[in-house]
Amino acid sequence: MWSIFKKEWSQFFSSLTGYVSIGVFLLVMGLNVFVFEGNVLESGYATLDVFFSLSPWIMILMVPAITMRSFSEEYQTGTIEMLATKPLSDTQIILGKYFAAGALLLFALLPTLIYFLAVSALSLEGAGIDTGATWGSYIGLVLLGLMFCAVGLWSSTFSSNQIVAFLIGVFLCYLVYDAFFRISTLSIFTGKADYWIQLLGAGAHYDALSRGVIDSRDLVYFLTGSALFLLLTRMSVEGKKW
Repeated sequence: MWSIFKKEWSQFFSSLTGYVSIGVFLLVMGLNVFVFEGNVLESGYATLDVFFSLSPWIMILMVPAITMRSFSEEYQTGTIEMLATKPLSDTQIILGKYFAAGALLLFALLPTLIYFLAVSALSLEGAGIDTGATWGSYIGLVLLGLMFCAVGLWSSTFSSNQIVAFLIGVFLCYLVYDAFFRISTLSIFTGKADYWIQLLGAGAHYDALSRGVIDSRDLVYFLTGSALFLLLTRMSVEGKKW
């Protein structure tokens, strides 16, 4: 599994894809936090709400860009057959790719801590940034990103074409994050039906963590969701063998 991790990590940075994906993410987030309309300097409040509200939408594009080649390239080049001959189980191969994608995600998020430090330094004494909500939001963002990584891996098993895998990944990540909320707003749902439908989506659990309250139900949701998509990935990989 460690060999798969190292292979994925090195291949990601062997082309411009890795640098461009992370660079665009940091550039877009930096501009929105400090430059564009509604930025933290204009608002006068020590908060990173704009960062945490926009990040999931950027990650819907960034994570599939990270994972699109995971299995698509293996199928396209035929190297999936070489992997099958190595003393590695399908689970080890999938987890190696998953942990590599997760590590890349954390690598992209790490520099954003500068935003937190900058806002903290600029805030007035007694009116500092809400540390609890900030760390809760970071925890939610990491868990959401890891779930997107599992979704992206599953998407990459659908086609040997990386662009197709990317588009499927973007679509599925959007469904996981926002579609259930949109469905819940339909007038056909009455009573508490809309509430339960919202809880099926990752957006509701991310918002809950962003309030700074770490609820075990939200943690279980993300961990279970990631495990489910990894299981679907394994089933898809095993199905391709026949």
